[in-house]
Amino acid sequence: MKKAKRTPGEARLQIAAMPIRRMDDGSTQIMLVTSRTTKRWIVPKGWPIKGLKNHEAAAREAFEEAGVIGKISAKPAGRYIYWKRMRDHFVLCTVKLYLLEVERQLASWAEQGQRHSQWFKPEDAADLVDEPELSTAIRKLAAPVPG
Repeated sequence: MKKAKRTPGEARLQIAAMPIRRMDDGSTQIMLVTSRTTKRWIVPKGWPIKGLKNHEAAAREAFEEAGVIGKISAKPAGRYIYWKRMRDHFVLCTVKLYLLEVERQLASWAEQGQRHSQWFKPEDAADLVDEPELSTAIRKLAAPVPG
C-alpha cells in the first residue's frame, strides 16, 4: 500500500520526550538539549519510528539525544506546533509530548558530542525554549497539582 501524499501546508507529526526528575525537596526539573544545527534549547524529539509506538519512539529520542533512561508516559502529556527548519525550507510540525521520568543518565550516548543537555527549573526551561507553545506546555506541566 502506497503512502498518501501530504497536502501542502499539512502539519507533519513529530514525537518528543520531556525528561523530568523529582528532587528531594519535591520540586521538578526538566532536561533540555540543544538542537544540532542552531544550538537552540529544545526537548528531545524526532519523527515517528516504524515498529515503535509513539511514546516508545519518544523514549528512544531521549536516549539518543540525552542519554536518559526512565519511565515514559503512554499518553501524550501535551502537544505543540512549530516550524522545523530543513536545509532549504521550513516544515510545519505538530509535536506530541510525552513525559519521561528519568531514572538515570548514561555516561556516554549516541549524540553526546553533537548536543548539550542540562537540567532546569521548569520556569527557566519555559523561558529558554523558542517555541511559544512548548513554553506553554512546560509551564502547564510545571504547575502545582491541586491537592
